Amino acid sequence: MDRFDIDAHLESAYAGFPEAQERPVIGITGNYASPECKLAEGYYKSVVAAGGTPLIIPPVADTAAIISALDRVDALLLSGGADINPLFCGEEPQPALHSINSERDLPELLTIRLAYNRQLPMLGICRGIQALAMALGGRVEQDIAGKATVKHSQDADRSEPTHTVSIAEGSTLHSIYGTDRLAVNSFHHQAVAEAGKRFRVTATAADGTVEAIESNELKSIVGVQWHPECMADGDRLFGWLVAEAASYRKARKVHDRVLTLDTHCDTPMFFAQGVDFGRRDPRLLVDLHKMDEGRQDATIMVAYLPQPKPGERFADVVPFAADSPGAYADLIFDKIEAMVAANSGCVAIARTPQELADNKRRGLKSIMLGIENGLALGTDTASVARYRQRGVVYVTLCHNGDNDLCDSARGCNTHGGVSRLGADMIAEMNRRGVMVDLSHASERSFYDALDMSRLPIVCSHSSSRALCDHPRNLTDDQMRALAAKGGVAQTTLYHGFLRTDGEATVLDAMAHLEHAIAVMGIDHVGIGTDFDGDGGVKGFESSSEAISFTRRLLARRYSEADIQKIWGGNFLRVMAQVQAAAEA
Repeated sequence: MDRFDIDAHLESAYAGFPEAQERPVIGITGNYASPECKLAEGYYKSVVAAGGTPLIIPPVADTAAIISALDRVDALLLSGGADINPLFCGEEPQPALHSINSERDLPELLTIRLAYNRQLPMLGICRGIQALAMALGGRVEQDIAGKATVKHSQDADRSEPTHTVSIAEGSTLHSIYGTDRLAVNSFHHQAVAEAGKRFRVTATAADGTVEAIESNELKSIVGVQWHPECMADGDRLFGWLVAEAASYRKARKVHDRVLTLDTHCDTPMFFAQGVDFGRRDPRLLVDLHKMDEGRQDATIMVAYLPQPKPGERFADVVPFAADSPGAYADLIFDKIEAMVAANSGCVAIARTPQELADNKRRGLKSIMLGIENGLALGTDTASVARYRQRGVVYVTLCHNGDNDLCDSARGCNTHGGVSRLGADMIAEMNRRGVMVDLSHASERSFYDALDMSRLPIVCSHSSSRALCDHPRNLTDDQMRALAAKGGVAQTTLYHGFLRTDGEATVLDAMAHLEHAIAVMGIDHVGIGTDFDGDGGVKGFESSSEAISFTRRLLARRYSEADIQKIWGGNFLRVMAQVQAAAEA
């Protein structure tokens, strides 16, 4: 081919359609050398060779520009460069500190934090590993000369490995390279001193110098101190990054098409603390920022009513004054509606599955209303119609303690199941188009309600007793009975309902979901996180990680249709059926 014949070069692009196969986009942080943004060719050529499309992110500390760039990439590559100003981690500069890059430091640290919140896969190289640590709670040694017994700034060519690192078994790095020991190149006088709680050290040099870290939160984040873009086997790391980016891109497109609904969150429990749903509030697991980062469309936000213990007054166990449990529920709904009104350009109340779909099409997040504890209904069945008029889609019959409607899983068997009043309320909920929710109910109450209801019931946030023996969880027999009547069980993320020993993670939540699928079938399961009500586990700690859960579903070969069912489709089927059966 004639090198200077442009048409000949374009021939392969135009010989068929599409012109090119879609590739994940890898954002690469650009270095700065006055007055230019520069980038060593190894970074972008390695990305291309691994099947990615490089996009350079210049060092600009404009958060709007950074966010706009991150919304267009599928992973982030943090390139090497000069020292980082230690003032960013509250330290004074030591005499051995080399040149810092004042144009690059703040933009890159901001980029890392924003990318982390968006669950973007990240690979940090040399300065990049140090920037990861500094941005996310770790600490960097300003100079390792006094501690190092291995030469970490080689004179040999950049492609020549000059020392070895030990790689931790079970680490991402070990799975990439398939070895415990790796020969690497070395060009640094700084190193990560403390990885911080978000990372764990996964490779060290013979002198103990940290050579690699990776996420301790089951995220796709790896940092290495060497320069893989200069080495013959460096393609493995770039191949990992591009593969993770492809997974993220696929999940993002799934979220564009499907409607993602979390069927239970307790965010109103924080209203008394003066939280702002429109800010990224560290006290909340669900706010507009986190929903947007995780590409979550909707949540059912409940008015939670604690069940007073014998001798307690309801007014003594709630943070806001109210004349009755019903008045308290109305007060919470007033506050939810005010919260939505204050952010009306971004979020809206939805009362039906169709309104959820309409809001997604309009680019709006959705809040649905639920009641957790039928205590709010009082003793008058007319309250059901009034709450449905307000938009309530389900009522959880009880909470932790027996009430007038039924016995709780943590109760005293007051009624021996569902009471006469409870039976009347269930019948009225069927008539008015409000779903009956049996999370928190005792096993006897569960079976009573299942028999009494002429429509399918739901368990908005319940996991499997076969995997975690807790009375709040559902037995396999309960699951089968629920499915036989057309109902759904939403796996929850409360750690105590996922395992009885050790720390629960998203892997435990996935195990509970897949157990429910094996017992009930794919048409009867979903996710009810219980966020802001003690729900949340490592790997799925807030709404921002919803997209990471979808990535896990895709990795397990669930189809898009099945993912839609899990992410609320099954629950909305029951909701539509219950609402359609309501009397005029």
